Amino acid sequence: MIVVTFALPAESSAFIGSLKNVRRDGPVVRGDLQHRTSNIQHPTSNIQVLHTGVGAKECENRLQEFLRREKPQLLIASGFCGGTKDELHPGDLVIADDASDLSKKARAILPGAVVGKIHSANRIIDPAADRYEIGREQGAIAIDMETETIARLCAEKSIPLLALRVVSDSPAAPFPMPPSVLFDIKKQRTNFFLLLSYIARNPPSAIRLARFEKQIARAKWKLAHALCAVIRGVCHPEPRTLSG
Repeated sequence: MIVVTFALPAESSAFIGSLKNVRRDGPVVRGDLQHRTSNIQHPTSNIQVLHTGVGAKECENRLQEFLRREKPQLLIASGFCGGTKDELHPGDLVIADDASDLSKKARAILPGAVVGKIHSANRIIDPAADRYEIGREQGAIAIDMETETIARLCAEKSIPLLALRVVSDSPAAPFPMPPSVLFDIKKQRTNFFLLLSYIARNPPSAIRLARFEKQIARAKWKLAHALCAVIRGVCHPEPRTLSG
């Protein structure tokens, strides 16, 4: 059984769409990923998608509860991350830099991915100046809010971990409006009244939001494709890679 974590269903929808026999149980979605080699269908992988929520506290509570019941063979920490450099663009894949066999295999399967440190912050980082500073101070190429918590819990239970994320935004491609308007971490959801009020006061932000949603959609599909390639490559290695 392989577990793939995402903070929110909005991040996982494209990957879940790649699964067969999908069953939903609260924050967990179960399904099967088919494997094919040389047009011959292989047994499927049992996939469980866990939505951890946004932030370390929510993530720790949900993942701890899940790991009391389950012991996965592999856990992939996935979802969106923010870039700390102008060179990173929405849709770029990021693999956390470590010396594990899983990381090495993922790099071979995804040669176009960027490899480096993913720093987990205690808030959504904005503006660009703060991202540059974290990049310099932490030696990080990307920022999220859950990977370090997931890594610690997996290490405590000796669960192999791979962190594979996709860039949703960067200093060169910022959020279309303040993060507090886009998402309320305390309530773990978007406050649509606040969002619509902001757009009413700042009409041009509606155009920026529409562009942002398009880049997010493309990033989700690229991540889903990469996750399927990595899972298939780990379970049934093939002499080919996914480039780009």
